[in-house]
Amino acid sequence: MANISDVIESFLIDLFGDERSIYISRNELAQYFNCAPSQINYVLSTRFTVDKGFAIESRRGGGGYVTLVKLCDDDSYIAELVRHSIGDSISFQRVCQILDRLVSDKIITPREREIAKSMTCDKAILSCDKLAKDVLRAGIFKNFLTLLMKFDFGGENL
Repeated sequence: MANISDVIESFLIDLFGDERSIYISRNELAQYFNCAPSQINYVLSTRFTVDKGFAIESRRGGGGYVTLVKLCDDDSYIAELVRHSIGDSISFQRVCQILDRLVSDKIITPREREIAKSMTCDKAILSCDKLAKDVLRAGIFKNFLTLLMKFDFGGENL
């Protein structure tokens, strides 16, 4: 017999059908499966990650509702970057190298590269030591790349 996490994961995957995103309530799911909302949080945080092809959007004050987004197959390169190339910290020089590659592969535009560079440069990150800057930069850059995967190439929204 499958455990509750497997059942919840399977249920959510089935809910997608042909859609790229679903809007769910943590509390309603917890009631449906007769489990604690923390069990739903566990499933979302471990089974619906970027490296597994999903992104999660939630808002404070949203009443426990979240949007699960199924990332496109074209996003696998970006997901690999997030998973393997960035790590817990990254230098600005390495960010620029990755951005240049994304532009040359026509995954992002030169404009998007410049926006990402402005968000991750030393001047924009006001922490004092280099290690803290590189850790913060990695988080910002991962968020930028995850956002790219939520959009179709060519700038079209889901």
